[in-house]
Amino acid sequence: MTNTDDKLPLPLEGLLVLDVTHIVAGPFCSMILADMGAEVIKIERPGVGERGRSNLPFVDGPDGGRISSRYLAVNRNKKSVALDLSDSRCKVAFQNMVRVADVLLDNWGPGALDRLGFGYQQLQILNPGLVYASITGYGDPDGPGSGPYSHWPANNPCVQGMGGWMEMTGQPGSPPQMVGDNIGDSVPGVWTAMGIMLALETRRKTGLGQHVDMAMYDCMVAHTTTSMPYFQATGVSTGRSRENMNSAQLTLKAKDGYVVLAGAGEEEKWVALWQLVGRDDLIQDDRYLGKGVGGEWYYDQVVPAIEEWSQHLPKLDVTLKLIEIGFSMGMVQDTADLDRCPQLEARKMFVESGDAMGGRFRTVNTPIKLTACVDTPAGTPPLLGQHNREILCGIGGLTPEELAAMEQDGVS
Repeated sequence: MTNTDDKLPLPLEGLLVLDVTHIVAGPFCSMILADMGAEVIKIERPGVGERGRSNLPFVDGPDGGRISSRYLAVNRNKKSVALDLSDSRCKVAFQNMVRVADVLLDNWGPGALDRLGFGYQQLQILNPGLVYASITGYGDPDGPGSGPYSHWPANNPCVQGMGGWMEMTGQPGSPPQMVGDNIGDSVPGVWTAMGIMLALETRRKTGLGQHVDMAMYDCMVAHTTTSMPYFQATGVSTGRSRENMNSAQLTLKAKDGYVVLAGAGEEEKWVALWQLVGRDDLIQDDRYLGKGVGGEWYYDQVVPAIEEWSQHLPKLDVTLKLIEIGFSMGMVQDTADLDRCPQLEARKMFVESGDAMGGRFRTVNTPIKLTACVDTPAGTPPLLGQHNREILCGIGGLTPEELAAMEQDGVS
């Protein structure tokens, strides 16, 4: 990519990533790298592609084609080749690609590539500078961090539950509840991208690659930045009890939805709030100023008193009025709200990457803002095997005739 308007190039231009991943965690990680300029080559199964291509819902094309919307959401700016890695010819092509790659990313589960002869111990011989990143549920079962769960399979719900998030989510007295979206996949994806970059920095200094062993479970536990310190200090697991609530996190009903009130510790804020909502009488009661009360009081007394006022106003008005008197506020938004949010538009948090069938598809952009660099690209997610000839007859070392024979045999 050439510079435009004296902008700097994206930081990962020239980096070659082999992406042997599927569903969300791995593709989300490699999308971050691709957005930052890396050349990311998806290695997919011939005929069916990676499993994310079959996830509902589908986008329908004008000529009867269909493509998964979730696949589109995490696979922009990549290339795709189809290889059956159990076939000897495909193995040779893959080995040729590994020799020139900077990064290999895998999330097929413990030992999956190793059983095909492509574990880190084998591939580091081909390319000592290779950074080999694996995302598994509980870590590499054959690595130095192996534990009793390392052979377990895992996915988003599993690691949300194991990592402590479900126990803290939901109404008091209700069963544990997942956070709605796939944070059990996307959080590890972000950490893996960071791990890859750190390993590349070590390679810059030493010339040597390494295995980046990422466990989804580890990543989720790393984000218990309030509940775990609380437990270490008190020996109490916070859970979903209302007694663990305080004035820092109250959900209030508005005319068209809900708002979230935070940061209400100071007495002066409560005085200003009760004056705003026309309840000066409550200022004389210390409990309504946040003194000597717990979560049940806020739920049973404070929230209803505020909602007598807030439920008659749009959530934007409630938010703005409470911000004016010193509260940290947010609106509870759904995806339709996000899609039309003027703040996200101003931040260029949406990109039109296309649906690979000639139509439009809008995806959420990478939030990293490198202000001196060119904008992140918005390349359309690839069709299965779209770049077979370019890649396999290039760094894969195949001749066009060999590739044609492999495609005829259904292994590419």
